[in-house]
Amino acid sequence: MPRPRLAAAFRVAAATAAALLLAGLTPAVAAAAPSPPVPRPDWKQPCADPHFQCDTVAVPLDYRDPRGRSIRLSVIRRPAGDRAHRIGSLFFNPGGPAVPGTAALPAVYGLLPEQVRERFDIVSFDPRGIGASTTLDCFPDPAAEQSLLGRLPAGFPVGAEQRSVWADTYARLGRQCADRDRTGLMAHLSTADVARDMDVLRQAVGDERLGYLGTSYGTLLGATYANLFPGRVRAMVLDSALDPVAWSTGRGPRGRELPPFLRTGSDLASARALDAFLDRCGAAGPEACAFSAGDAEATRAKFDRLLDRLRRGPVTVGASPWAVTHDYASAVSAVASKLYAAAPVPGVPDTGWAALGGWLQQLWTASDTPSAPPPTGGLPGQAQVLGVLCADAVNPPAGADYGALADLAGARSGAVGPSWVWQTQRCAAWPSEAARDRYDGPWDRPTSAPVLVVADTGDPAWPYEGSRAMADSLARGRLLTVDGYGHTVLGNPSACAAGYEERYLVDGELPPRGKVCAPDHQPFEPRGA
Repeated sequence: MPRPRLAAAFRVAAATAAALLLAGLTPAVAAAAPSPPVPRPDWKQPCADPHFQCDTVAVPLDYRDPRGRSIRLSVIRRPAGDRAHRIGSLFFNPGGPAVPGTAALPAVYGLLPEQVRERFDIVSFDPRGIGASTTLDCFPDPAAEQSLLGRLPAGFPVGAEQRSVWADTYARLGRQCADRDRTGLMAHLSTADVARDMDVLRQAVGDERLGYLGTSYGTLLGATYANLFPGRVRAMVLDSALDPVAWSTGRGPRGRELPPFLRTGSDLASARALDAFLDRCGAAGPEACAFSAGDAEATRAKFDRLLDRLRRGPVTVGASPWAVTHDYASAVSAVASKLYAAAPVPGVPDTGWAALGGWLQQLWTASDTPSAPPPTGGLPGQAQVLGVLCADAVNPPAGADYGALADLAGARSGAVGPSWVWQTQRCAAWPSEAARDRYDGPWDRPTSAPVLVVADTGDPAWPYEGSRAMADSLARGRLLTVDGYGHTVLGNPSACAAGYEERYLVDGELPPRGKVCAPDHQPFEPRGA
């Protein structure tokens, strides 16, 4: 991939082009467009964690009218440990979408490389529409929300009746949000809007160029920023990236006919990770993985029998008052999410593939008579997720045969496939104005600094191929591979990868091309190994 050097004239041209994109105006009128006001946070609001500083700042609702109506963003920072040698700020976005940065940053701060914590103020924020920032007001109260979502199945719909309820409920949710959107926020929740907010925040903290670390869906935010503001990138790490072209445009064979997560191959990634779990669980034996049947083949057969049992009826795990009843869809959804952490996460109970093996064994040994009905009702606050998700990606229309698409995902990816279809079916009838500010490329604008993409080969959510596509799509991308499992390298640590990230963020030094790191721990590996 070419890595052109930016001459001074090109930097001026790139900055001018970015400004035009930001304003959404033609060159003839762009000169007269006012720039967004830059807030000045005083960091005096109390944070839940006293080691951090918080504030709320104003940004434009619509960057076509940057001096018009404003919205509020909740921001948080942890000052650099070594103030005498501070480099600047490093912005962190945890992805999701809809994970609040004000909650995520304190949780992951200790996972960041030491010199990154020493040399940078670590800054995050709740993106517009999320957390404590200005959000969609879709319901007058939680009871009204559950009145609409209460009939939804847990996990994803199975069978014609549940599929009909699912589609009807999410169509009604979209209308409800649109009807109550008095400010016009729904039309301005795209990742491109968030990238423009982040550029305002970059100015607010006094940085000439942006330092950024984005994980999972936060990689789309980073790539969008890099292409809207190519001359303003100091350093950028994209951890576990999606394929930006497949996600945002649907270009390619059958692209627009497939839901976004099938275009990116998330269903295939989940299937590969599940296969790896069952193989390794079987080989590890019952002492290391409670669900093991002694070898890989027998463990796979045992898992298939468990799924058959769950299709016949729900089972209950645990004793009252902590008992949880699972049906087929909720159990499969739980398995997919539990694949994210391959090794135990320090301080987080019941994580790691060994814990997943123990949980599956509990399902296996549970009584045939459940002690409680399976849970129903959609998760609260879904509009925060859908506001972003539905704005960013091209989806098949509401009239598409989503049942057939779910069957296709099941045929190619097994039990974990269909859930990826129903996640974005929720967007099928979402109001079309949500896509007004969508950015769908180009993704190859030459940036003022190279971008480092890091990824696990066995990621169960955004497949490794997506990170490779991201690195190839960017004009100055470099891919660092970790030969391990789990979603995000930050959440499944590799001291090797962390060292390269640290040198890149602090000194601008990229890892060698083709470098492959090992994770600190492999699933079912003895902790002393």
